[in-house]
Amino acid sequence: MNTPVDLKIDANIATITINNGKVNAISHEVIDHINDALDKAEAAECVVVLTGQAGMFSGGYDLKVMKQSMASAMKLVEKGSTLSRRLLAFPYPVIAACSGHAVAKGAFLLLSADYRLGVQGDFKLGLNEVAIGMSMHHAGLEIAKGRLAPVFFNRSVMLAEMVSPEDAVTAGFLDKIVPADAFEQTLSYIANAATQLDMRAHYSTKLKARRDLLDALDAAIELDKTGSL
Repeated sequence: MNTPVDLKIDANIATITINNGKVNAISHEVIDHINDALDKAEAAECVVVLTGQAGMFSGGYDLKVMKQSMASAMKLVEKGSTLSRRLLAFPYPVIAACSGHAVAKGAFLLLSADYRLGVQGDFKLGLNEVAIGMSMHHAGLEIAKGRLAPVFFNRSVMLAEMVSPEDAVTAGFLDKIVPADAFEQTLSYIANAATQLDMRAHYSTKLKARRDLLDALDAAIELDKTGSL
């Protein structure tokens, strides 16, 4: 049976690939499948690679769900924020392999990973919520505040500025970009290097480094449950 998320585990690396239509929309089903894949990766003590289709990491939340009603939109956003929180505190390294465009929740998934590899090309990355009529949710504000370069926070969150892969490194959405023909080889090198870490030390250090962000994110998720987008 075809699913919108594929999982491959090989040599202590769990590759989670989103494959959900033209824009790789993040739906309830996609999040459920990602969480299931993360369960399996954690049980197998694997480094996680989260990626998408060639040219499209993810265009964000499923707009069919977001347009149904405010309650429907808030439920999906809460679920997505909880996924980001899980990624930020995952016991093993999480590498986002950004295969192209990354918009809205797609960009937030990048901000939820430990290392973000991007590919050169005519791609756009960023948070376009206010450009499409959505007030930025509290959890999104905390993730952006915690992971973006300060000089880009207002430009990304309040002005919905979309950036190229090159500028995405400066902004904080990505850590490194490479040509398309070097993408898979570089990703393999980064993922394999991550498997050599002392995972107990990695996890302990991650939680210490992100304590304030995780606490703020927990409070923001609760606040979003009672507020509006």
